[in-house]
Amino acid sequence: SVPACCSARYNLALLACLGFFLLYALRVNLSVALVDMVEPNTSLAKNTTSNVCPEHSSTVNVPRNTTGEKYSWDADTQGWILGSFFYGYIITQIPGGYLASKIGGKLLLGFGIFGTSLFTLLTPLAANLGVGYLIAVRALEGLGEGVTFPAMHSMWSSWAPPLERSKLLSISYAGAQLGTVVSLPLSGLICYYMNWVYVFYIFGALGVLWWFFWMCLVSDTPETHRRISHAEREYILSSLKDQLSTQKSVPWRPMLESLPLWAIVVAHFSYNWTFYTLLTLLPTYMKEILRFDAQENGFLSALPYFGCWLCIILSGQIADYLREKQNFSTVCVRKCFTLIGMIGPALFLVAAGFIGCNYALAVAFVTISTTLGGFCTSGYSINHLDIAPSYAGILLGITNSFATIPGMVGPVIAKNLTQNNTVGEWQTVFYIAASINLCGAIFFALFASGEVQDWAVSGYHLHRN
Repeated sequence: SVPACCSARYNLALLACLGFFLLYALRVNLSVALVDMVEPNTSLAKNTTSNVCPEHSSTVNVPRNTTGEKYSWDADTQGWILGSFFYGYIITQIPGGYLASKIGGKLLLGFGIFGTSLFTLLTPLAANLGVGYLIAVRALEGLGEGVTFPAMHSMWSSWAPPLERSKLLSISYAGAQLGTVVSLPLSGLICYYMNWVYVFYIFGALGVLWWFFWMCLVSDTPETHRRISHAEREYILSSLKDQLSTQKSVPWRPMLESLPLWAIVVAHFSYNWTFYTLLTLLPTYMKEILRFDAQENGFLSALPYFGCWLCIILSGQIADYLREKQNFSTVCVRKCFTLIGMIGPALFLVAAGFIGCNYALAVAFVTISTTLGGFCTSGYSINHLDIAPSYAGILLGITNSFATIPGMVGPVIAKNLTQNNTVGEWQTVFYIAASINLCGAIFFALFASGEVQDWAVSGYHLHRN
């Protein structure tokens, strides 16, 4: 095979990694900045911190910057502001996959991130104009981000040789976790020492900068790439020649009747339920139950995502090693990695609800839970490319639409279940998330496939032994 170092496909993976890094930084920065944007007394109305655990917050007094504008938004309004992103995000998933197959992933992904960055730069202005404007801007950011994953999947369908899929995709998508890791504590620091508006200005500007590099250095397919070596181009094209379809029309019906696709849908939905519940509510749990201020300890709320990032990178390498060197079948690797990545987190999540006030152990359990979730990237997450490389962008649009629902519904349900902030209520939240994860893992293990489906190749049926 062609060496990986400095190759066009690995350059694409690294630039994509940076792109997804910025996307997630742009997505989570609001949840940190919001704490500073709201007048302190408006959120105290519902302040029922449980007295189960003793208080232990570090009292290091640093002069805090308080020049930022403050708004009197109640808890419901804040919920709408945080949720509005997903309403935009869900709309563009399937159109994003479809458009990527028509105009190519490069422009779609590039402008998706560029648009998100521009709206991020406008966020402080929108907040000043009023809450309606802010919600609109966040929903528009969601529209921009909605096309990015389908566009990237679509690009990889013509760039990733089958036996390097797990490696290349895990590098590019791991940027998302890293973005969460860096931007949670960094946004906290920017709010603390500067002013919350800079959270939006700094990340927005970086997004625009990334866009220039992306437009100059990347191309949709190996054939159109200006600086790719002849050997690498031949290697990629020959590895994909039996896998792609030349049909112009999308085989919607057989696609939607395909059980392996629904296996991915169920797994993706279940995994995201836990992921979004934790992403939005972990700081609350640490603060209200464990009496431990995640704002001051931004490092600890970022720790789980750092673990997940490491796990995604490593499991991608292991998955391709097992397929290439140890002759494990693709479907075996996808199923095993999905089972580890969904049952592991379920067990540790439930455990986290039962350890009382030992917050070191709570942080450890939640970290292990999120870290093990990283196995799913080389499990169900890449499976779209195994079963239908030509339509991977559209398939991801379909599964991601379903998988966005937990982002809209999960935190709302959790908030309703934890009105009195008792440990028992939180255990219920963890139980629900764990059982959804378990069901998703079992469904995927029963019905997933690792072969290119008949409807996904043009006209001919491959006779496989």
